[in-house]
Amino acid sequence: MMIKETHLNEEDDSICLQIIQQPSIDSTKLNDPGGSFFEPRTEGNNRSSPTPCVPREAGSQHRNYWDKAPEKKLTLFALNVAILEKAASGLGALGFIWATVVLLGGFASSLEKKDFWVVTLILITEGTRIFSRSHELEWQHQRTWTIADAGKQRLHAIASSSRLFIRAIKAIFQQFSAIKLENQQQKQITEDIQMITQTHVLPHTRQQAWTTFDVPLILSTNWVFLSKIISRALYWLQLLSAVACMILSLMRLVQQDYGEIQPETKNRKPALDLFYGLALGEALMFLLEKAYWEWNISVCKLLEQVNQECDLGTTDIGIVPIKRFFYDAYSRCINGSVFDSLKMDLVSFAGELLDSDFHDEQLTGLQILQKFANSDRFSSDTLRKIGTLTSVMERLIEMLSWENPANEKIRRSAAEVVSKLAGKKQNALRVAGIPASIECISSLLYTGRKFDNEPYEIWERNIVADQTNYDFSAFNLLGLLILKNLSDDHENCWKIGNTRGLLSKIIDFTTTGERLLRNDPLTESQIKAVKRSLQVVKKLVSTTGETGKMLRQEISNIVFTVSNIRDILEYGENHILLQMQGIEILTSLAMDQDAREKIGSTGGVLRLLLSIFFKPRLTEDQNKVSVEAGETLALLTLNSKQNANCVLKQMQVVDQLVDTLTDPVLQINSSRILRNLCACSGSENFLCLRGVTEAAPTVLHSLMVKDSKLLQESIGLTTQIFRFMTPEEHDKELKRACISATKFAKRLLEILEKYNAPCVKFPRIRRFVVELVIWLMKSHEQYKQLFKKFEMDRAIKSVAETTSKLECFPVFSGSIGLNRHDISLSSLADVALELLMEYAK
Repeated sequence: MMIKETHLNEEDDSICLQIIQQPSIDSTKLNDPGGSFFEPRTEGNNRSSPTPCVPREAGSQHRNYWDKAPEKKLTLFALNVAILEKAASGLGALGFIWATVVLLGGFASSLEKKDFWVVTLILITEGTRIFSRSHELEWQHQRTWTIADAGKQRLHAIASSSRLFIRAIKAIFQQFSAIKLENQQQKQITEDIQMITQTHVLPHTRQQAWTTFDVPLILSTNWVFLSKIISRALYWLQLLSAVACMILSLMRLVQQDYGEIQPETKNRKPALDLFYGLALGEALMFLLEKAYWEWNISVCKLLEQVNQECDLGTTDIGIVPIKRFFYDAYSRCINGSVFDSLKMDLVSFAGELLDSDFHDEQLTGLQILQKFANSDRFSSDTLRKIGTLTSVMERLIEMLSWENPANEKIRRSAAEVVSKLAGKKQNALRVAGIPASIECISSLLYTGRKFDNEPYEIWERNIVADQTNYDFSAFNLLGLLILKNLSDDHENCWKIGNTRGLLSKIIDFTTTGERLLRNDPLTESQIKAVKRSLQVVKKLVSTTGETGKMLRQEISNIVFTVSNIRDILEYGENHILLQMQGIEILTSLAMDQDAREKIGSTGGVLRLLLSIFFKPRLTEDQNKVSVEAGETLALLTLNSKQNANCVLKQMQVVDQLVDTLTDPVLQINSSRILRNLCACSGSENFLCLRGVTEAAPTVLHSLMVKDSKLLQESIGLTTQIFRFMTPEEHDKELKRACISATKFAKRLLEILEKYNAPCVKFPRIRRFVVELVIWLMKSHEQYKQLFKKFEMDRAIKSVAETTSKLECFPVFSGSIGLNRHDISLSSLADVALELLMEYAK
């Protein structure tokens, strides 16, 4: 819905519990007090529109992240090492073929015994190195499959759960043996079985599988060989093999004692030289590769350096994901093209980990995404990258519904990443476009309220709510933040409104009351939950079009909506930001005629709004809250006789409104409220409203000298004030204001000539002038003469010929008009022209 600029800094969730001097509310409303529902706005001017993105500066470090990503150092390193490895392997393969085909195949019988055994030994040693190399990479890769110290943790978990399992089995056999268990024993069995289930059964219906650290390689011993030991053994075996090949080859190349040269063996010497040269080259190439490896890994600490640049060192996972990423990149280079690693990045790698069957790998992938999404350097590019990976987004959304307490950390990390994704408009549409995404987000919210008619809620309560250590507040805040970000888009608001039970959940978080707001100060998480829920509701009810109409009806139909806001208005004097949001929600709801009546019929709401409107103001924020309360009252009293009568029942309300007409901050909304009260009142309220005539001098002065939105409202109020005056009193007030009838008539003509076409900023100014002209001609014959003299008929004909749909509505939802006027402007113009023609006759 098109409304005035946002009054709150919605991205700042930090709120002091004891508020004395409130933080400034970002708004331009005081400078433009008429910017509201009473004029149409384009979509870009929505109160609920997201904060515009700040353009990046040229040469910013945030640009082209994927060209300068820290992990590119690892992919380039993997490329260089793979080139050396494949070069060494190529030389080794050539030497092996040369030895088996040429030497052992062609010269086997003529080789000296020494050369025969040296060649054989080199081939065996080389074969050992190749075997060790392939398996070393496998075991090195395996070392990165779980987080640090995972072996100890898993062994401890196996031992602990085994003891629990034995206890449970014993208890079951005791039950079958007809021995009656005591209540304490039965309770112990239940707890043990629950612990076993939570420990061994993976949620999300995935099959449990062994990990490397679970499988003991030697069952007869009391210890388990870890992959680290095996990989190191294979590493040293390779080095020894390469050194042996180098020594043997170099020794034979130096000695050159290959035996006597015979005519049939004249090629033996060059054949052996070539073989030993190939073996020496391969060993040197491999040792160069190892030296290059150790220099970068052990001396330059490349992995630690990249880990620090990625800022992953502060997480629970530490350097493990960097190692895993490097070995994945290196494996691709070895097993495929050497350039395959250049296609890898940490975000895509983390997305692959999310599809793993193992808890540790899923958590590792999530923590990488979470860290990058929260990084000032990488956040924008990371979120853009995730937004292009549909499978990753679907997996993240799926994780939001993993309600098993064993997955609390995974679920929370996924929620944080999704909240960041939803904060980007292009990604918000993709998030909401995933099937059942809103339902998964809804599952994050839990208020403790029992919805007996909603089986899903009962199921959720049974699965999650009984876990006393489950951090519901964190998930509530994340769920509300996601919904808040998603609701920036019109289509997403429709989906949120059509998700079963979600609106009721959101409204539940606005529950406060006197005990929480005054007696028991809200905790930081509680006040954030209330604030975010109000922000979500505000964005939903301020949606434009049919979607906004539907949402306003649905939200106003929830019995707790208005009463919860009433509690905030009544007891939230120390939480002015919450009051501001509550009033803005009422303002948007008041756009709907039925909701307007429901708000007015909720006891105390109108009284509280009047109290806030008239409350002494000491700060700029209090000014803005008063302005918002005034606009809400103006909407609530628009074409609502019930609400107008309720307002008039308040003590001396008319006198107070008249007094605020001289207040620069409140005068526009005071004029609107007074006009609505006069327009909707019946004869029974004539005496109560008679005091409005005291405002005549102030209003007439504004009509004669102002040229702004105040002019429009002053003209409208002037017509209503004159209704409570006799012609004599009208003339008397003009004289008190030093305004002659001629001057007054000429001023009205000037206004029509100035606004000779519909004006977006002042859509009702021509209607108010024509209404005032009609009243003057009906009450005073002299004005017919003056208007005829000044050719008012020409100006009114121009109004009739230029009327537009813009002037048919008193309020607007964006560019859509609401609450059409009973009498059109063209009909009013016809009446005015008929009165002028009667005088001419």
